[in-house]
Amino acid sequence: MTDAVTLEQQTAAAVDQFTQTFGQPPTHAAVAPGRVNLIGEHTDYNDGFVLPMAIERQILLLARPRDDRKVRLASTGVPEQAELNLDQPLAPGEPSWANYVRGAIAGCIERGLTPPGFDALVDSTVPTGGGLSSSAALEVGTATLLESLTGQPLDPVQKALLCQKAEHDFAGMPCGIMDQFISAMGMADHALLIDCRSYETRRVPMHDPDVVVLIVNSNVKHELVGGEYAQRRAQCEAAARTMNVPALRDATLDMLDEAYPDPSDVAFRRARHVITENARTLAAAEALAAGDWAAMGQLMLESHTSMRDDFEISCKELDILVELATRRIASGELYGSRMTGGGFGGCTVSLVRADAADAVGKFLAHQYEHITGIHPALFVTRPAAGARVVEL
Repeated sequence: MTDAVTLEQQTAAAVDQFTQTFGQPPTHAAVAPGRVNLIGEHTDYNDGFVLPMAIERQILLLARPRDDRKVRLASTGVPEQAELNLDQPLAPGEPSWANYVRGAIAGCIERGLTPPGFDALVDSTVPTGGGLSSSAALEVGTATLLESLTGQPLDPVQKALLCQKAEHDFAGMPCGIMDQFISAMGMADHALLIDCRSYETRRVPMHDPDVVVLIVNSNVKHELVGGEYAQRRAQCEAAARTMNVPALRDATLDMLDEAYPDPSDVAFRRARHVITENARTLAAAEALAAGDWAAMGQLMLESHTSMRDDFEISCKELDILVELATRRIASGELYGSRMTGGGFGGCTVSLVRADAADAVGKFLAHQYEHITGIHPALFVTRPAAGARVVEL
């Protein structure tokens, strides 16, 4: 189980690295967290509901203004640096990691922010490739940094939307709004219920110190994921057209039964997942608000079954982790578990009793490695705060 590096520790090390890289210390800083989705998977681009929380792993950006219109970007995680000219139109390029930054800068400029040239260093404690939205954190962190550099605040919803557009246009990923919204608007000790149609949000309290979230990275990412996300999105949109509704958010199970007499039809199963997942997400928000951990846990298990069987985005390794987790429910140590993120690998998320988190984590790690031969990465988190400027 890995312990979180505090933001103070992360900042101190990053300031030293910035000074080594650019020759002078940074003057501005911003941070944006990764996220885990408690429930509500593949509902966001169907105008539905999601219930994510920010995690205690974040991307930190340090910057110092320049006297010209040049932007120099470096990262502690990769050796390749990038250089941009703010007097020229920004476009995707190499290195690819900088496209998230390029896109967020372009979106900020479109909304009237006029940044100077600057040097910037990116440092991350968000695990990459595990579905914890390091990309959204980088986009939102960049926009928050530009707010600090320009002294021009953005509306949080507009900031999240410009960052979503950055991912579409500069990274080629047709993501929904969840990742950017929770990174921009997360709150400590709260999950965030997001209506992905109206953009309305409701903070759902998770104050109980006796319950924590255990994230287990399966450390697998199956290659078939390449076009699967776009394929699922297209299948959902086609099912909505068949039922003559604007989005699957508007469909009911009765409408689905009428439109697809054969329940084995792929479109039927894709749509059934979204319809039932929306209902589960709304129920989960109420369970969390009431502190009903058993009800929340059951909804998480039902969500995983739906993703495994109807949406077909799970994989053997994720299923093993969830099955292992269910063995700790009877003892009261664990309430529920599910895969989280886009699918085909990545992480599971579990609600665990805080005083049992270490024992549960060791059990899952040992058993998973025994069965698969893969050593997982685990960490415990509480709901964290969203993006913000950091005082240096």
